[in-house]
Amino acid sequence: MTNIRYSATTHVGLKREVNEDSILALPDQKIWVVADGMGGHAGGDFSSQVVVDSVAMIDPTLPPVGLLNALRETLARSHALIQQEAATLGGVTMGSTVVTFAIAEDHFATFWAGDSRLYRLQGGVLEMLTTDHSVVAEYVLAGDMTWDEAEHHPHSNAVTRAVGVGETLELEKIRGQVLQGDRFLLCSDGLTKYATLGMLERVLSQEPIETITDTLLQIALDGGAADNVSVIVIDII
Repeated sequence: MTNIRYSATTHVGLKREVNEDSILALPDQKIWVVADGMGGHAGGDFSSQVVVDSVAMIDPTLPPVGLLNALRETLARSHALIQQEAATLGGVTMGSTVVTFAIAEDHFATFWAGDSRLYRLQGGVLEMLTTDHSVVAEYVLAGDMTWDEAEHHPHSNAVTRAVGVGETLELEKIRGQVLQGDRFLLCSDGLTKYATLGMLERVLSQEPIETITDTLLQIALDGGAADNVSVIVIDII
C-alpha cells in the first residue's frame, strides 16, 4: 500500500469577489481534484462545484480500473450538467478547467482539460506533467516561448478545452509510476501566474507538507493574486 500525506487550500485571491475554484481531496479513494470555473459569478463557481461534487459521488468500493473508468465517466456527466445549466440561463458560456490525480497501487493516472496543472518533484527536479490546453500553449510547444513567459501573454487566460464547453468533452490522460519520495502538485492558474517553475521547484524541495500550501498561496498573494488560487500537494512516503 502507498502511504500518502497531503495538504490542500483554495483562496478567493485579492481581486475577485467570489471563489470560482473548487478543490476535492478523497484520500481513502486516493483521488484529488482542482477545478477552475469560468463564466462569472453565477457560472464559474457552479461549474467547478459540479465537477467536484460529481467526483465525490464515485463509489469508493470500486476496484482501481473501475475507479478510473468512473472518474472519466463522471467528468463527462459533469460536462452535460454544466451545458444543461448554461442552456437554462439562455445559452451563456460557462465551464471549468479540471485536473484530477488518482493513485491505484503503485501508479497514478491524471485526466485534465484546460490550464489547471499537475507537477511532479522527483529527485529534487520539478517536472510539469500536464500540457495546458490553451492558446499560448501552442506557442510554447512550437518553441516560441517558455511556460513562464506564456503566463504574461495577453491571451494567457484563453483555454481551448474545459468541462462544459464544446459539444464533446476532450480529456487528456497520462499515467505513471509513483515512487517513494515523490511530491505532486495540483494547482489552478491563479498560482502559476505568479510562481515560476524555479520558484515552485525551490519551495516544493524545501517546505514541509504542514506548511507547503500556505507558502505557495503566499507567493500568489504577494504577487497580487488577481485570480482565485487553489493548491494541492501530495507526498508519497
